[in-house]
Amino acid sequence: MNSQSLQPTLNLPQIPAGYLNLMGYVNESAVNGPGCRAVVWVQGCSRHCPDCFNPESWSFELNQLISIEDLALKILSNPRDTGVTFSGGEPFWQAPGLAKLARQVKAAGLTVMAFTGFTLEKLQAPDAPAGAAELLEELDLLIDGSYIQELAVHSPNSPVSSSNQRLHIFNPQLQDQITWASDQIEIHVSNNGDRLVTGYRRYEE
Repeated sequence: MNSQSLQPTLNLPQIPAGYLNLMGYVNESAVNGPGCRAVVWVQGCSRHCPDCFNPESWSFELNQLISIEDLALKILSNPRDTGVTFSGGEPFWQAPGLAKLARQVKAAGLTVMAFTGFTLEKLQAPDAPAGAAELLEELDLLIDGSYIQELAVHSPNSPVSSSNQRLHIFNPQLQDQITWASDQIEIHVSNNGDRLVTGYRRYEE
C-alpha cells in the first residue's frame, strides 16, 4: 500500500494549498521540548489512543485553517521562542505543509521538533504518509510511537509519556538540552480568559 492509498481510507479533507489545519497553537511552552517553544497542534488523528491527551484532535474535519506564511510570521513574532514543536493530532498527515513551515522557521534560527504516533521506521518506509521524508529532513528532534496507557511513564526525568516511545536526536547540538519532563502540565491564559492546558497530566477543575 502506498501513501496515496492511505489517505482516502482516512477520508482526509482537502486542505487548501499553502494552508495547515490546526487544533490549536500556543507560544512560550516549556513542557513540549527544550527551551521556550511555540507549539502547533494539527487537527486529525486515526489512532484514538485510550486516555489520549487531546481527543478533540481526532477528527479530520477542517477546524482552524491558517496559511503557512501567516503561521511562520506568528511564530517568529515572539522573540522568546527558540523553537517550534509539532504535535496533534498526527503531524505527519500534514507533513508537506509542516516541512515548508519548518524550513521557514529554521532559516530564522529556530529548532524544530515533532511528536508522532508512527515509529521512525514506519515514517522511513515506502508506505509512509506523503511528505514524511521531507518533514523528517527538517527535524532536530522526534518523539515517536503511540501513547500506550499501560506503559505510562510518571517521572520528572522522562521526555516521553509511555515507555514504548523513543526520543530521536537528529541535531547533536541539542544532546545536552533534553531536560524537560513529560510528567507536568502548563496552563496558558489568553487575554479573553480562555485557558489552554498542555502537558502530560490531564487538567481537571
